[in-house]
Amino acid sequence: MKLSTKGRYGLRALIDLAVYSGEEAVSIQSIAKRQNISDRYLEQLMGKLRRAGLVVSIRGAGGGYRLARPAGEISVGEVLRALEGNLDAVTCPGTEEGPGCEDADLCVTRYVWKRINDSITQAVDTIMIEQLVEESRRIREEKGKVGTQPCGN
Repeated sequence: MKLSTKGRYGLRALIDLAVYSGEEAVSIQSIAKRQNISDRYLEQLMGKLRRAGLVVSIRGAGGGYRLARPAGEISVGEVLRALEGNLDAVTCPGTEEGPGCEDADLCVTRYVWKRINDSITQAVDTIMIEQLVEESRRIREEKGKVGTQPCGN
């Protein structure tokens, strides 16, 4: 499975938003500048995240975006699914409910695909945005830097 720039940049933007959105909204321009992402592209990503219920937009002076829920309640999986869609590495009708592959009873590779997909789901659904924010702060303090900066991913 390979994530597109939507997933990679969107996750970075959401972490940045979690770091910088205390009492007030964070502007697209400030996130874009810190993360080295185009304003227009970031606006598209934030629209998807808003439709998924992960961020809220605030209009007017001092407007921008805020997390819709606490960072400890938003998983990486939610963010990636909102931006990328299905995260399964392999689509196999034999691993899905309902009518599927007619040879599913005899196919042993379906167990491999199911375990791979389950492992991906388990990994991304148990990492919360708050954990990444804390890790970012820890690393920045260790290196003597402030905030979050782009890592190129």
